Amino acid sequence: MSLTRERFEALAQAHGGDLRRWPAAEREAAAALCAADPDFTGAMLAQAAALDAALDDWRPLAVGAGLRARVFAEAPRERRRQGVGGWLLRAGLGASLAAACAAGVATGAQISDAARGPPVVDAMATALTGYDGVGAESETTEGAV
Repeated sequence: MSLTRERFEALAQAHGGDLRRWPAAEREAAAALCAADPDFTGAMLAQAAALDAALDDWRPLAVGAGLRARVFAEAPRERRRQGVGGWLLRAGLGASLAAACAAGVATGAQISDAARGPPVVDAMATALTGYDGVGAESETTEGAV
């Protein structure tokens, strides 16, 4: 597997100037490119090694006692915990919300039943009971003829 110059540069920037830190699958191809083009690869590895050294030497700045005191002085204070009264207030708000939701569901159910009209079964039963008298009259009139 051969390695392009662009890929070598990207790997050097990502993994540093020490080939032992590079992914194992890329090391053999990187070594072959180093042998074939030592000027380019040497420059890339030297640049990456300089960045590695700078990162290794970096340490965070020490924070002075004055700065630490100012930060803690400006920090927001802890909110005072509310006692039983605060708990009751929150519980009451939750119960009110639950009651409002239940009332909305009940109202919606009643409105949907009213909007639907009478059930079809009741209308059919009413229509069929009106024909009972017609059937009885037709039997008596047939016998009279």
